[in-house]
Parts: sequence; C-alpha cells; structure tokens
Amino acid sequence: MKKKSKLFSYFNGLKFQAFLAPFFKLLEAIFELLVPFIVSDIMNVGVENGDTHYIIVRFIVLVVLAFCGLGFALTAQYFSSYVANKYACRLRQGVFEHVQTLSFKDLDTLGNSTILTRMTSDVNQIQSGINMFLRLFLRSPFIVFGALVMALIIDSQIGIVFAVVIPILFLVVFLIMRFTLPRYNKIQLSLDNLTKETRENLTGVRVIRAFTGEENQISDFEKKNQHFTSLQFAVSKISSLMNPLTVAIINIGVISILYFGGIKVNTGSLTSGEVFALYNYITYILVELIKFANLIINISKSIACSKRINALFEVEPSLKFKEHVKINDDYLTFDNVSFKYNKDGKEAIKNVSFKVEKNQTIGIIGGTGAGKSTLINLLCHSYDLNEGEIIYKGYPLSSYSLEEIRTNIGLVPQKAVLFEGTIRSNLLWGKKDASEEEIQKALEISQSEDVIKHKAKGLDEPVEQNGRNFSGGQKQRLTIARALVKNPEILILDDSSSDLDFKTDKDLRMKFKEIKNMTIFLISQRTSSLTNCDKILVLDHGELVAQGTHEELLKNCKLYQDIHYCQFEREETK
Repeated sequence: MKKKSKLFSYFNGLKFQAFLAPFFKLLEAIFELLVPFIVSDIMNVGVENGDTHYIIVRFIVLVVLAFCGLGFALTAQYFSSYVANKYACRLRQGVFEHVQTLSFKDLDTLGNSTILTRMTSDVNQIQSGINMFLRLFLRSPFIVFGALVMALIIDSQIGIVFAVVIPILFLVVFLIMRFTLPRYNKIQLSLDNLTKETRENLTGVRVIRAFTGEENQISDFEKKNQHFTSLQFAVSKISSLMNPLTVAIINIGVISILYFGGIKVNTGSLTSGEVFALYNYITYILVELIKFANLIINISKSIACSKRINALFEVEPSLKFKEHVKINDDYLTFDNVSFKYNKDGKEAIKNVSFKVEKNQTIGIIGGTGAGKSTLINLLCHSYDLNEGEIIYKGYPLSSYSLEEIRTNIGLVPQKAVLFEGTIRSNLLWGKKDASEEEIQKALEISQSEDVIKHKAKGLDEPVEQNGRNFSGGQKQRLTIARALVKNPEILILDDSSSDLDFKTDKDLRMKFKEIKNMTIFLISQRTSSLTNCDKILVLDHGELVAQGTHEELLKNCKLYQDIHYCQFEREETK
C-alpha cells in the first residue's frame, strides 16, 4: 500500500484538473446524445410537414450543440493532456532521483537496460494511459447507457434489443481483456531483453566488427526480436477479434432494429425519424465500445508498466550505515575486510588489512581480477562490507553520509567519462564555483594544458556525448583534472593513466609528488607508475599478499618481481 501511494503521490496538485477532464467529456457526451433525438424531430415534424422554419431552427440548435461539444471536447483534451504530461514528468523525475539513491549492488542487480526501459517506454505508456483514461473512462460508459435510456424512451420494446446487445458486447470485451492483460507484462520484459541486446551491440560495435562477429550478433538479435514479435502477435491475434466480433453483434442489433422498427412504422406505432434515431444510438454504442476496448487495452499496458515502475521504487537502497562512534585515532585503516559481490559467490576481497597515514601516496597493483577496483569501491562505500571494518579519521567509514564521503574523495574511474557540454562544464563537476586559478592548476598537474591549447575555443571547446571528439589519453587527463579541481582529501586514480604515453605518465607522477595535502591512491599495471609511492599494496585473487615500498617489494615479493620484470629487464632495473 505504501508503494502504491508513492505512484499516486505524483497526482498531488493535479486532482482538480483530473476532475475537469472527464467532467467536460460528460458535457460533450450529453450534447452528443441529444443530436439523434433532434434529427428525429426534424424528420418527424419539419420534413413530414414541410415546415422550413422548423427545420432551420432545429438546424441552428444542432450547430450550437456541435460548437458547444467541440469546445467541451477541446477543454477536456487540454486538461487530460496537462495532467498526463505533468504526471509523467514528475514520475520520470521521481524514478531518476530514486535510481540515484541506489548502490552499485542495486544497479548491478537491476541492469541498465531495465532501468532505461522503465524510465522511457514504461513512463510513456503510463502517460498515454492516463490521457486516454481521463477522456474515456466516464464518456464511453455514459454514451452506451445513455443510448440505452434514449432507446427505451423512444420505444421500450425495441429498447430490449439494446438491453440484450450491450451485455453481450461487454462480455466479449471482458473475455478478450482477460486473456491479453497478463501477457502485456511478458511483452515489456521481452522489450527489456531486446533493449539490452541493442545497447550491448551499439556499445561494443567496434569489438564486434574487429572479431567479425556481425553474423552471430545479427542471429542473436533476430532470436530475441522474433520472441518479442511472437509475444506481440499472440496478443494481437486475440485483440484483433475485438472489432469484427463487436461489429458483427452490432450489425445483428441493427438488423433487428430495422426489422422490428419497419413493422412498427407500417403499423403507425413508430415514425421513420425514431427508427433513424434508434439506428444512430446503436452505432454510438459500437463506436464507444470500440473506444472503451482500446481504453482497456491501453490501461492494461499502463497497469503492467506501473507495476514494473512500482517494483523499481520498492528497491530500497541496500547500503547500511552505522553509528558515528570513534574507534581509534588512525587516519585510514582497512581492518580484516572481506567482500562478496553475490551472497553465494566467491570473495572478491578476503581478509585485507592495512593502514594509511594522511597525505601518503599508496600504490595498488595486481593481476586482472585481483580486486584492485573492488578495494577502491569499498573505500568509496559503493558497497557494504561482508566482514571487517574500514575506519576513516577514527570512525567507521559507513557512519559517514555518502555526501561526506564523496565530498572528501576525488575518483578518477578506470573508464574515462566525459559528459556532453564543454571542457569547462566537465571540470566544474568537481567544484561548481572553482576559480580560473584552481582550474589552471588542475590542468597543469594533470598534463592537460596542451589539450586546451590545441582546441580553438580552449576551455569552452564543445564536448560531444561520451567525449567521442577526444582521444583516450585526452579524456583520461581531463578526468584527472576534474578530480583535482575538487581538491579532495583523498584522490583515487583507478588505472587512469593506461592510455597515456610513458613521458606524459612520468610528468604526471612528478607533478603528483608536488602535491602535499592530499592522500593519493594509484592503481596501475605499471610498476614504473608506483616507484615513488610511500606504500604499495600487492593483491592476488582478492588477498593482500604483500605491502611495502618499491625497493622492498622487489626484494621480498615474488609476484611483484614477476610483474616488474615482465616490464623491465633485470639489468635495466639494477
């Protein structure tokens, strides 16, 4: 119930407009129901008696009704569109804000394609459903039952035809909806998989072509696309029965009305105008039931989408926070830390313990899958620990708010990410009110000055989506500059110089030596990048196998020796 109220809460401030939309639609419906009655009157009185004045007066009434109906319809459309668009805007914003609160573990579990589909396709479907619901949920039933009442007023015996036809039509609609409703959720799940497949192919298109994997990818995509299409066909086959069945039933009703109506006209108990009105009313029922059926289909899809979005809201942030109780006087300590990505999976970090003094430079090295990036993610409290404790400034790291942690930490991720905008706007992510002096200092340390010099607009050079108009090395240097603009207490560089040439890498390391009031974590596959570190941590399959300076590890750590001598000859090292 609580989560349902979350979805309904986005209607706050829209309830009055949501009331006005169906209200004006009802007014339009009342005017529409009067039209066949007035036309019947024109035929029975004006045409029958040749009274031109009577016909003109009634014609003017019809024109007035038409314009009033048009005005009511436009007003209803405005309010329904206003409510639907506002609601969708709020819901989309709410989903986006909720996603920002989720931990890396939550995001890994949900998957990017699922979140993307729910924020776009699902929200759009709900918007369409609300718009149609506000316009038709009262109008269509009102027209149907209003037509029945008008038919009974005209002739109670022929009105029985309406009384029989309407329940049969509703039964057909109900049976079709009962079959199709549960299948719309399966269609949306299949769309998730299709979106995921598309996203992976577009992201990895260069790799796919490098390995001539186009045929395999086309085949995989075709299977998922065919599955998605088959689900849609299965629902469409049943849904397609709606119109022919309802038309057939209405036509039987029309034939019945014309047959019995003709008999009554011949006996004088019914006029031709009244038969014409009855015919119009039954066609009204057909049109409105088709609209109502489409409304139910649309609402069925919207309900399925709302359940999926509601399920997303039900995902509570999994990060846990402890009391802010002082443990010791250490600056930063990993105390017997262990971590698993999955509850039943293998430990990515196992019993890791080390201490870091303030303003030290710490190097981290190890093979692929050793746990280097995982260690850094734990330092940023992106995941909860399974065992042990990380202590920051004497307190448990998990006792600080995420805002406090991320304000004090500047992270340069393994994959350099730039956002669409300008170089300046990307650098100001670190500090919105950074001065020109702070920006220039960050550019100097990160070796990014020449990147700016070779751009016609300097700091105001446009950055395209994902920074695709910059090379890998340029992006890495600019992301380092972005972190430095922030002037954090702790700077983390997660293998963020892998695309740099050796000279730039060396110059970068020399500049880092000049930084005095910052604790730096350097993750690298190059031992040359770590030679000046105060301490180097050597990881192997999630375990800390050694720690010390470059010289100490060359003497005492075989794994470090193997890594180093793969990159340098022994004689050169000596």
